[in-house]
Amino acid sequence: MIHPSAVIDSSAQLAADVEVGPYAIIGKQVTIGSGTKVGPHAVIGDWTTIGEHNQIFHQSSVGAAPQDLKYRNEETWTRIGDKNIIREFATIHRGTVTGHAETVIGNGNLFMAYSHVAHDCRIGNGVVMANVATLAGHVTVEDNVILGGLVAVHQFSTIGAYAMIGGGTMVGLDIIPYAIATTGKRDAKLRGLNLIGLKRRGFSDEAISNLKKAYKTLFMANLKLPDAIARIKNEVSACPEVDYLLAFIERSERGICRG
Repeated sequence: MIHPSAVIDSSAQLAADVEVGPYAIIGKQVTIGSGTKVGPHAVIGDWTTIGEHNQIFHQSSVGAAPQDLKYRNEETWTRIGDKNIIREFATIHRGTVTGHAETVIGNGNLFMAYSHVAHDCRIGNGVVMANVATLAGHVTVEDNVILGGLVAVHQFSTIGAYAMIGGGTMVGLDIIPYAIATTGKRDAKLRGLNLIGLKRRGFSDEAISNLKKAYKTLFMANLKLPDAIARIKNEVSACPEVDYLLAFIERSERGICRG
């Protein structure tokens, strides 16, 4: 299962059925769970935990030191869940002591070729990052988000659950859940709800109808944001999806992208 040319630190702990390809490098205090495959020339950096049934393709780099000039090789971590696919030349960096001290990735994500996850990012489950999509440090990406090719997300931004970001979009503000955003003049611009994605994910007609009402009130009724939120709370029937959308907006620190 482990190619004789692979270089594995003596402190690393690999499940019995982990596969490690030719010339792969696995650093110190690395843990890799059952069923995971590490491809040829892949590098797993120090202080990295990887769950079960992940596919780490050739030439990818997982858990490398962050690209942060303040970093002084402190013990910080990369934590990856189960059933992720990390394609060739993708890069994922560990955290910093000035951040969360860890980069955390959930389950069932796809990181296509040359995508990049910087230090202290937090990624949920079912996320797709297409080729060359890039996250700066401290970015949060919630569940079931799709980032198109060449998307770039500014540090400390949050991408809400079930959002879809079109290829080449520069994201400088938070993107609300359930929405589509594409390139505007200077920054991302909302283009409406991700209706096809919501239907594919099994959202009910009632939930989608309520989200449409909320979206129109937020962005098409010429109301100030606090007034729009108050109106939605009064007029839209109890709906977990709308409640989550409003809570996301109210806790946003960077501000939200608009149409």
